[in-house]
Amino acid sequence: MKILHLLTTLDVGGAEMHVLAQVRGQAARGHEVRVAFLKGHATLERDFRDAGASDVIRLAGLKAVFALRGPMRWADIVHTHLLKADMLGAVAATLHGRRHRLIASKHNDEQVLKKPAVSLVHGVLGRLPQRTIVLSDHVGRFVAEHGRVPLARQKRIYYGLDPTPFETARRDAARWRPALRAEFGFGADDFVFVCVARFAKQKAHDVLLRGFATAHRTPGGARLKLLLVGDDPFGDGRQRAEAVARELQLDRAVHFAGIRRDVPQIYAACDAFVMTSLWEGLGLVFLEAMASGLPVLATRVSAVPEVVVDGETGVLVSAGVPEPVGDAMLALAADPARVARLASAGRARVLERFGLPRMIDETLAVYREVSSK
Repeated sequence: MKILHLLTTLDVGGAEMHVLAQVRGQAARGHEVRVAFLKGHATLERDFRDAGASDVIRLAGLKAVFALRGPMRWADIVHTHLLKADMLGAVAATLHGRRHRLIASKHNDEQVLKKPAVSLVHGVLGRLPQRTIVLSDHVGRFVAEHGRVPLARQKRIYYGLDPTPFETARRDAARWRPALRAEFGFGADDFVFVCVARFAKQKAHDVLLRGFATAHRTPGGARLKLLLVGDDPFGDGRQRAEAVARELQLDRAVHFAGIRRDVPQIYAACDAFVMTSLWEGLGLVFLEAMASGLPVLATRVSAVPEVVVDGETGVLVSAGVPEPVGDAMLALAADPARVARLASAGRARVLERFGLPRMIDETLAVYREVSSK
């Protein structure tokens, strides 16, 4: 099968990492895969080529609709990801006679769909794909209500994860954990929370930093540390978060690590994962953290409860409020037995419900369903 994936960007993010895993799995199963994208720094271009993409195509501006003619007519399946790529892909596929082979994936509860005009346009373009894959039940309901794509046209396929690199890093952590923690300015006795996320409004880093500051200043909270991994390729989100950290005088307690290629090792060097999203389609990083043996502290929003089970694999708190975040940080750091119990349950949940082969097989089944029509 010839598969064309069309994405908005090839920069580091949950959706992009998901598609990278899909490309790797599809290529390994003997399918020919090409990738096209619309904007950004293409920091993952080499990764996509190494994963088996036979071509990576950079598109530009309004000409992108016409530049897609050749790649779309080559493909047996056209699979779009993220809102801008979905909408442009729907137009291009219709113009180039490939709408009958078009599939869209919804990776997030895109808040812009709540705007009436955007919802109306999406209600037209969003119905052009033969099938819409949603990564969670919550996103499916959101897309049905605000994106005007009926549930009957959707297929829910949870993200999948290969736990091997995360399990390996955790198993071998004793060899390099001290050096990596020292690189970030953390000691052996510190309790380190890690957040791996793009510095976007959705992730609410300001709430996380203010909650952490409250915990850090509480008696017994001085040993708490926070490692922030990621960047903002499209704005000044990281700079604004750094300004909040300076305002709160957290220079020695918080480290901004930027984009890293050793994420499994970073998880293994830390003690718990935290992310204070305002909304979240699913959160691939939650699966990574659980596979790494970390308890998860997150907000009770969107699809997060479908992944993180409160009291079983992690702790869920209200969104947009710093104080519950700080309280939960202190409680986790003070209870090693609870941390171990949550971590063990998280690893088991990833293996049971979020396996990578299942995700790839279910996606290919949708491709076969569409291509057989």
